[in-house]
Order: sequence, then C-alpha cells, then structure tokens
Amino acid sequence: MEYVVRLTLKAAAAVTLLLAATACGSSDSGSGASSSSGLNPPDLKAPTALGATEGQVDLIAWAGYVEDGSNDPKADWVSDFEKQTGCQVHSKTAASSDEMVKLMKTGQYDAVSASGDASLRLIASGDAAPVNTDLVPNYRDVFSGLKDGAWNSVDGRMYGIPHGRGANLLMYNTAKVSPAPTSWSAVFDDASRYKGHVTAYDSPIYIADAALYLKATEPDLGIKDPYALDQKQFDAAVSLLRKQNANIGEYWSDYLKEISAFKSGDSVVGTTWQVIANLTADEGAKVKAFVPKEGSTGWSDTWLVSAKAKHPNCAYKWLDWIVSPKVNAQVAEYFGEAPANSKACELTADKNFCTTYHASDESYWKNIAFWNTPIEQCLDGRTDVKCVPYAKWVQAWTEIKG
Repeated sequence: MEYVVRLTLKAAAAVTLLLAATACGSSDSGSGASSSSGLNPPDLKAPTALGATEGQVDLIAWAGYVEDGSNDPKADWVSDFEKQTGCQVHSKTAASSDEMVKLMKTGQYDAVSASGDASLRLIASGDAAPVNTDLVPNYRDVFSGLKDGAWNSVDGRMYGIPHGRGANLLMYNTAKVSPAPTSWSAVFDDASRYKGHVTAYDSPIYIADAALYLKATEPDLGIKDPYALDQKQFDAAVSLLRKQNANIGEYWSDYLKEISAFKSGDSVVGTTWQVIANLTADEGAKVKAFVPKEGSTGWSDTWLVSAKAKHPNCAYKWLDWIVSPKVNAQVAEYFGEAPANSKACELTADKNFCTTYHASDESYWKNIAFWNTPIEQCLDGRTDVKCVPYAKWVQAWTEIKG
C-alpha cells in the first residue's frame, strides 16, 4: 500500500514527496497485541541501564522526521541533539515500510520510525527489541492513547516510543455536496450521487475503511476489527469497493494532487487527512473534514530500536530527544500530525495547532481504528476461522481498481 509522506506544504517544498508502503496502527487504542493475535516475538531483553554514548546513531525515517536544517533552515532539531549528546546523526529517508524492514534486517541501523506494518514485522522477526521506557524520561508525558497499542506492544511490553498520530477523515465540498454528510455512506452506498467526483485513498489498507463502514451498517457480518476479516467479511468489503470504483474520479496518494482536485471541483467528496483539509481550505476551496458517525481509520508511527543496534545508547538518547516537548512540537507542526508528547502542545508556534489536530482529545481517538497488519491469525482473537492476510489485500486492491 502506498501513501505520500504527510508533510506540510512548507515541508513539501523542502523535501521530495515519497510514496510509502504501510499498514500501521490498531483497531483498539490501548490494547496491546498478544500471542492470541498470532504475534510471538523472540524473548529479547531491553537494556536495564544506559552506558556511554558511542558518538553516532544511524536512523531510518520518513521524510520530515529527522531534519537538520539542510532542507529548511527553520527545521533543525538534529544539530542541538548532536551538540548535547555527542551523537552524530546519520539518517536515511525510506520510501516504504518494505524498505524500512529490509534496511533494518541488515543490522546497519540503530532505530527506525516505523509504521504499523513495519513495526509488527520487525517485532515478530526479532529485528526490533523491546524498549525500557524507564530509560526514556520523556515517555512519561506521552499521551496514554499511544501507549500499549497493538502496533507497538506485545503482552504489555512496549517495543517503541510513539512519535505522533493522525486520522483519516471524510472531506467534502460544502458548495456541491448537500445535505452535509454525516456518514461514510457518502462515498459508499450514496457515492453514485457524486459519480466521477468521489476520491479514495489509493492503498490496499483502504479495504479497512470499507470494513469499518460495514461493521456499522451490516452487523450480521460480525466485523469486530476492520483489520481482522475472515473470508466472508473480506469478500463483503471487496464487493463494496468494487461498487464504489464505478463512482471514483481518481484514487489519491499524492496529497498535493488531492488539494488540486478539490480546488478544481474534480473531487467533491472523499478520504483525507487533517493537514490536507487545512491546506485545501487555505487554498480557497470550500471544504470541511470530519470523523463520520461510524468512526474512522487512522495511523501512528513508532520509533523502534534494532535488536542489533551498534549504537544503542545514542539510539535511546534519540528516542528521548524526538519525543521531548520542544522537539516533538517542532516535528509535529512541520510534518502535520498530532504530537505524541502531551507537553508539546504548549510549545507549538500555532497555539491552536493541537486543538486542530485533536492532540489531547482521547475521546476523539477512541473512534479511530489505527492501521494494523492483517494476518491469518485473526487480530480480534477468533480462533475458529482464519483471517485474510495482507498479501491478499494487496492482490484484491489491484483487482478492485481494475
């Protein structure tokens, strides 16, 4: 699945837009993965104390996460880290979760800003070690909804430090879509009303959006988790998306193109992110974006430490630095996401930023089913059936789009 790295226009001007394969998150905020979900990682140990820093740290990250001022002179949270810790930062921008997994398996990198499908794979394979959150002082101020998630913990053990989060919203043109929608039906059952002007996220994980809608509208299907679909449930979601396809004007992955489409009127209703909605409105388009009554899917990224890290002490210093209030505020604004640290909201340049991104509104996030990796062992705990694994989602998405 592909998504464009979520950067503000300012960041987009400084950083090449990248398409990233991912399927991250959890359908139940705060409920860690366990062996019942099919995840049985090796019994690796987290460090009990930190030693002397090693002088460098090698990171894999999404564009916009590790900025040293070279892309934008005003975006630099690396230089002070290097001065304060003596750890020189070497970073590689990854284009996909698959690339992140491949790079982490080389053992040449210390930490990675993994999306959910990468994090679960790295945890299960033993390439990512559990973290000792006591060695990351700023972890105590991370929002509770980002801790012990199914994408960053197993059996109550944290495997990473949360970076931020965002929701997938329904955006519509207020001048052309009437009455104002309240449900995802606007892009599913009622999509024919806007035939040729409906837009959808171009990714296999979008199948979960259809499943989330069916969970509410067809309860007889018994969908509990949009990422844990048995064959019957999966087929129903795919069928819904095939019907939707006839009304789609375009599938989007480049958010700058989505902004352009809503400005021109080529798109009038579809999936979006808060940063896209903000930028589209700033460009003069008459749009609103919200979480429909059924809830929504969403995403969250987590910094994981390699089980083979050559510079584990510097890696832990980086984890604490990136989630520190000031730095987390900087990266959240630059990237366009809700920060992970609860104290970051006091330090954003835009004093309304955290309100706009619902950073501290845990009731808001309870309605968000964070992206997760579909596996045969059903993530909802069922053992009497097999669920459709992600590879089949990829295959189905290609067929849905024709």
